[in-house]
Amino acid sequence: MKTMSCKQLGGACDMEFHAETFEKIAELSKQHGIEMYQKNDVAHVDAMKKMQELMMSPDEMKKWFDSKRQEFNDLPED
Repeated sequence: MKTMSCKQLGGACDMEFHAETFEKIAELSKQHGIEMYQKNDVAHVDAMKKMQELMMSPDEMKKWFDSKRQEFNDLPED
């Protein structure tokens, strides 16, 4: 089990996500982002806008995703 925060994953807060795989942690982060967007949380909405801009470039999005996967892989087990 490893832990990453919302901020580490491009978000806006210190909420922590715990998972065995990067894919699961990414999914937890995505669900949290959707919830915060629905609550119209300004900081999270701004973070999501930045991610949407990143998604416009598939190469840049892949680089970002790969770097976050590596960051996850480098973390110690909880």
